[in-house]
Amino acid sequence: MNITEKAAYLKGLAEGIALDPAKPETKLINALIDCVNELALTIADMDEDLDTLEAYIEEIDEDLGDAEEYLYGPDDDCDCDFDDCDCCDCDCDCDCDDEEEECCCECETEE
Repeated sequence: MNITEKAAYLKGLAEGIALDPAKPETKLINALIDCVNELALTIADMDEDLDTLEAYIEEIDEDLGDAEEYLYGPDDDCDCDFDDCDCCDCDCDCDCDDEEEECCCECETEE
């Protein structure tokens, strides 16, 4: 049950116990329930906005990574295996790196 459903449940409970509308306690309870309902709707809107912003930030981060790679080139300090990342410029499936004079699969001779 999400927060807006819980607020609606509280409102239903208050209506179900048939409080006397003339009593000050009933006015207080109704005001508190209205406040909880408004807070729940605000939180739901904020959650939707947050999801949108998270997706937008992920897109910006990917674009920034692409721009960094274009401007600065691939990370030359990468010491991982070829299968784990694409820091090796050769198109083969070997474990060689750019600093070797000859690639183990001789893919550099094909260029």
